[in-house]
Amino acid sequence: MPEFQQSKEADFTLYAEDMDAPLPESLNPNTRYAYFSTIAKGGKSLIKSCRDLHLRRTICYKELRPEFEKDPIENRRLLREARISAALQHPNTMPTYELGRNNKGNYYFTMKLVHGYTLREVLNFRERYDLTQLMEVLEEVGQALSYAHAKGVVHRDIKPDNILIGPYGEVLLLDWGLAKVWHKADWESDDDKHEEAEGEPGMTGEAKLQGTVMYMSPEQIERDPGISFQSDLYSMGALLYECLTGTTPFQGDVVHKLLDQIRADTPEDPRAVSSYPIPDSLAELAMRCLQKKPADRPGSAEQFVRSLRGDWLSELKPA
Repeated sequence: MPEFQQSKEADFTLYAEDMDAPLPESLNPNTRYAYFSTIAKGGKSLIKSCRDLHLRRTICYKELRPEFEKDPIENRRLLREARISAALQHPNTMPTYELGRNNKGNYYFTMKLVHGYTLREVLNFRERYDLTQLMEVLEEVGQALSYAHAKGVVHRDIKPDNILIGPYGEVLLLDWGLAKVWHKADWESDDDKHEEAEGEPGMTGEAKLQGTVMYMSPEQIERDPGISFQSDLYSMGALLYECLTGTTPFQGDVVHKLLDQIRADTPEDPRAVSSYPIPDSLAELAMRCLQKKPADRPGSAEQFVRSLRGDWLSELKPA
């Protein structure tokens, strides 16, 4: 795993006094967590760090923002996110510890706290990292997706902001809040008719779509009820394209124009966009993932990972 810059915040040192402290005779779940500090604000949720007084560790605590605490759809999403995250026990997914209700009766769930950098922060300083480092990150994300797909889960929100790179080699695919799973009785979920997320922050226009526009597949834009695992592979292709070129396959400030491009246009070949040499095999993989028809993309996340593991470095060596 490549060595990315260390997080500014050091881990807590462990002391015997903390590790040996006895538990109270009577445990009150409402006083288990203390010293809350908000570390991120999502569109509908708050992410905080806090101290688990029972296990004497600092963890991540996620709950809905106050204005959404009584929203039944947002509560269902948070509940599903917690359970999917907990069920996906893989080295490249975030460990989930507990699901519960706070003293007001509202849902929360707790997770491992990792101090690191998102892939978005890394790509903002693209010139500091070589291609090998970035491909190793995508390979591990692909491993997480391969595992999730085997469990019947489509992520549907693959983007640089949802990939965390920790200081000790961790690569974690985050935020399963938009993930799709199917009902037992049939292969189609009815979730899509309830969903109404926004487009990319800062863009003009309206977009009642789940996910971030820059990385969405054409079938996700069309709200195709038959959306499959290949939608995530399109998003991985958009990530690969950005890692290779420093830019997304399509650009623009108006949502509906971006949607039209994703539906109908073919992005420019990465080799023509990048100012640096790009291996043919990686450029071709990106373009294959970005095909409009799901059947024309790689057959699985496992195939995507195998392609990233190919001998593409030899293509950059002088003849």
